[in-house]
Amino acid sequence: MAANVFPFRDARAAPDPVLEAGPVAHGLLPVPLVLDNGSFQVRAGWACPGQDPGPEPRLQFRAVCARGRGGARGGSGPQVGNALGSLEPLRWMLRSPFDRNVPVNLELQELLLDYSFQHLGVSSQGCVDHPIVLTEAVCNPLYSRQMMSELLFECYGIPKVAYGIDSLFSFYHNKPKNSMCSGLIISSGYQCTHVLPILEGRLDAKNCKRINLGGSQAAGYLQRLLQLKYPGHLAAITLSRMEEILHEHSYIAEDYVEELHKWRCPDYYENNVHKMQLPFSSKLLGSTLTSEEKQERRQQQLRRLQELNARRREEKLQLDQERLDRLLYVQELLEDGQMDQFHKSLIELNMDSPEELQSYIQKLSSAVEQAKQKILQAEVNLEVDVVDSKPETPDLEQLEPSLEDVESMNDFDPLFSEETPGVEKPVTTVQPVFNLAAYHQLFVGTERIRAPEIIFQPSLIGEEQAGIAETLQYILDRYPKDVQEMLVQNVFLTGGNTMYPGIKARMEKELLEMRPFQSSFQVQLASNPVLDAWYGARDWALDHLDDNEVWITRKEYEEKGGEYLKEHCASNICVPIRLPKQASRSSDAQASSKGSAAGGGGAGEQA
Repeated sequence: MAANVFPFRDARAAPDPVLEAGPVAHGLLPVPLVLDNGSFQVRAGWACPGQDPGPEPRLQFRAVCARGRGGARGGSGPQVGNALGSLEPLRWMLRSPFDRNVPVNLELQELLLDYSFQHLGVSSQGCVDHPIVLTEAVCNPLYSRQMMSELLFECYGIPKVAYGIDSLFSFYHNKPKNSMCSGLIISSGYQCTHVLPILEGRLDAKNCKRINLGGSQAAGYLQRLLQLKYPGHLAAITLSRMEEILHEHSYIAEDYVEELHKWRCPDYYENNVHKMQLPFSSKLLGSTLTSEEKQERRQQQLRRLQELNARRREEKLQLDQERLDRLLYVQELLEDGQMDQFHKSLIELNMDSPEELQSYIQKLSSAVEQAKQKILQAEVNLEVDVVDSKPETPDLEQLEPSLEDVESMNDFDPLFSEETPGVEKPVTTVQPVFNLAAYHQLFVGTERIRAPEIIFQPSLIGEEQAGIAETLQYILDRYPKDVQEMLVQNVFLTGGNTMYPGIKARMEKELLEMRPFQSSFQVQLASNPVLDAWYGARDWALDHLDDNEVWITRKEYEEKGGEYLKEHCASNICVPIRLPKQASRSSDAQASSKGSAAGGGGAGEQA
């Protein structure tokens, strides 16, 4: 393979196997289920106690679903996650329960949970008899949590649930055990990027900020760039391939402007450009085929046409024969004297008289006989048509001039004898003047850094938002100097959109520019930015398995409502709904009535 040429993998997801019955209990306590409910991917698994909690989550699938091809006509039901295989043919049918990073569609969320519980091997009958640890969005709306609690308790009958933020679970997994850390979490996912300040191990929700940009917007931006650059390959530049380029070929520039200047150098461009090879077929051009191959292809097309016509004739003959049998049965009713059934059958056939029935029977009989004769003579007639329509090739050779004719022409016109010393051979095949493989290559140069750069410069795609660096500076300015110094000592990067090479160096450069001279700071990247949220939720579940202060039970759900939340080190802040009291409304009504009475008395005195 040539240098810097990379074929698209076009990975197709394999269907998830239905696992055997999962662990039921550890001692007297049931084993918790851990669900990282992300807008890009759902990760589910068991939190098994012991020295070895187990490998990575047993189930990972895209958080999308689509209705089966059969739909409501008796076909397969909705397909979820990895059961969809390749997403591109179904892109227009895909639906997600998320609006940005917040689940809002209860029915689609139920499909994702059904898929997770079924493939994890939940063995309890009629309910999910396991505690569940579920991730939610930062500052999750109360309605979304209420909807999720209602689904889990009412539909699945779980005993208890605990909610937490995915990035805080990742922070929990990477920090030292039993330490109350402070820091700044930068979490960039598929739809959003969050900057979260942590003070003494708890989230400071009042100073959290969100940027509405993530991996989804980067993939869309990269797709528009390459479609403008290669308008001849619009259909081949799909979102799935753009996500593949982002995950495997993109990086964050430490200095964006300086990196663009490097790309202007031809040598740097040639050494660093990635040539993405699109799939193609060398047999698309007719000029590359020999005469034998053309003849063979023509025969195959005629054979397929012959089979198609024969199949259509047989289907039509079968339909006509069935209708003829039906009409003959009705005629037998008339001959047997069963007049009531005969008249009912005539009405069903939409006919008025026996004469009309006899006329239809004669027409169908002749049509069936003709169809049988056509089926018998179809092969012979097709061969005759092919022979008549295709001229013989020797007739074309007679039109070419002979050698004597060419010599006599040279005698009449000796001036051009030097230019035509002999007979030119006829041109048989015209080879393409360009390399077909090179035509189907996408040269990804500066696009490797342009697409990921949008989280630092949202103005590249026309978004009027602040980037990560400006948002970070804004949050730090809201704290005193000593708290700022404490926060920047632990800047933690997590999320699938932080896996670009060079992002840690870029964040260190941004902090170096915004912090005072000779001040210290430290940037840490999660050990596994994608799966650390699930690992942290598993560790948290094992550490708090018998702690009733952090779990929401069914009794508490029924008493305090679905939006109720118990706070812990990785949770949101509980903000209860405050409704106006009825007493205040009655007191306001009494005060207004007193005011109107006083106004009426004053008017009487004035009169």
